[in-house]
Amino acid sequence: MGLYLRASRPKPTCRLASLIGLLPLISACATVPLAQTGSLSSYERLAPTEGFFTDARVTVDKQAILAAKKARIIPTSFAASTKASLSDADRKVLANAVDRAVCVGLSDRFQIVSPPQVADLTVHVSIAGVVPTDETAVAASKVISVGTSVVTASGIVTTPIPIPSLRVPIGLGGIALEAEAVDPGGNQMAAMLWARGANSFTGKARVSPIGDAYELASAFGADFSELLVTGADPFTLRLPSLPSMEKVASLLGGAPKEAACEAFGRLGITDMLAGAIGLPPEWTDKGPQVGAGR
Repeated sequence: MGLYLRASRPKPTCRLASLIGLLPLISACATVPLAQTGSLSSYERLAPTEGFFTDARVTVDKQAILAAKKARIIPTSFAASTKASLSDADRKVLANAVDRAVCVGLSDRFQIVSPPQVADLTVHVSIAGVVPTDETAVAASKVISVGTSVVTASGIVTTPIPIPSLRVPIGLGGIALEAEAVDPGGNQMAAMLWARGANSFTGKARVSPIGDAYELASAFGADFSELLVTGADPFTLRLPSLPSMEKVASLLGGAPKEAACEAFGRLGITDMLAGAIGLPPEWTDKGPQVGAGR
């Protein structure tokens, strides 16, 4: 049975939008509580931290993490307590999206290896909970594009700057995950609990039960891989760094920096366009390649 760590509270962005009197649509966010399912070897050292959009707990042995050079990724699994009713195909695509994001992020510093090669760190992610996206609500409110005109009582007025349109705050989804990296002896070197829900202002909408969870998988991958690449809390306020050319090429559909990441497939421009118009992720993301370990 999964044990929720605490009742989820509105995300900072939602509270801020409400306080300054913006439209209720802007302040709508999906609630996704942090969950403890037992997939981590230890929960004792996890300390609360919070990003602008994300609820999280982290722990990291910085010295040990920075000394590591090779990492192995065990395919993401679903915790037994995950109650969301998802098809096998959706589970496969979502889990693989998490692995791909983690692999691309870790490639900034690590050599990604597969058995029988020995890894300094073994990484595993568990999907602790999924709040499904309401497909009907997404289809009915597919208004995530950016426009340059607005309808007024006197007609259509062209604006000098783009205006982001809002998503109807109904049926927003989200995801909660647990992740850790252990050394060859099974000792926990870093761990993270992570939960985020979509919001009506910045969240992309895909017509799929995993639409929001799938979009958020890349954000989780970026946060968890940053924890392992830098050995520091990724939610600590600091100047952002530019992505490497290899990472940019990979995100655009090019070959990943580490050949082992090919096991999780490539995306690229086609998937970006599909996401922009709300197509289900499984239409363009074929999941892991044969032999990826699932």
